Amino acid sequence: MERGWAVIKTLVFTVFVPGSVAGVVPRSLLKAGQHARHDVLGATGVLAIVAGAIIYVLCAWEFAYRGLGTPAPIDPPKALVSRGLHKFVRNPMYVGVFLAIVGQAALFHSAAILIYAAFFLTAAHSFVLLYEEPALRKKFGSSYEEYLRSVPRWIPRL
Repeated sequence: MERGWAVIKTLVFTVFVPGSVAGVVPRSLLKAGQHARHDVLGATGVLAIVAGAIIYVLCAWEFAYRGLGTPAPIDPPKALVSRGLHKFVRNPMYVGVFLAIVGQAALFHSAAILIYAAFFLTAAHSFVLLYEEPALRKKFGSSYEEYLRSVPRWIPRL
């Protein structure tokens, strides 16, 4: 039953937080009458949006199903999640949300959304450095320290 609740809470969190950050806010930055562009940049944007959504969903599932928690800082996973996409980068959910935002900037040819994407990435990076990593060090100790040494924060090793 604990997994079921974790999945439900993750769905609710996803609608309100990433749904707002990667959906509502970028759409609000569009100028009146600004529409999706049907060109190479627009198609690339669609691919980035889809990739970002898939990344986020896969990682949120891992948090709920394996970690028995949610992406919300007030209800984090009870177990360290280092499987799935978390084997390649420590923060794939933020990467997924960033891709979805950048994809919208490309789809709509929107400089305002691109600037917002840069703001989002700066805020996410600051949150990771100032809150998430210290909290995870405290919660998971040496297992998290090993994870820090073996998995890069943002860009996967080739």
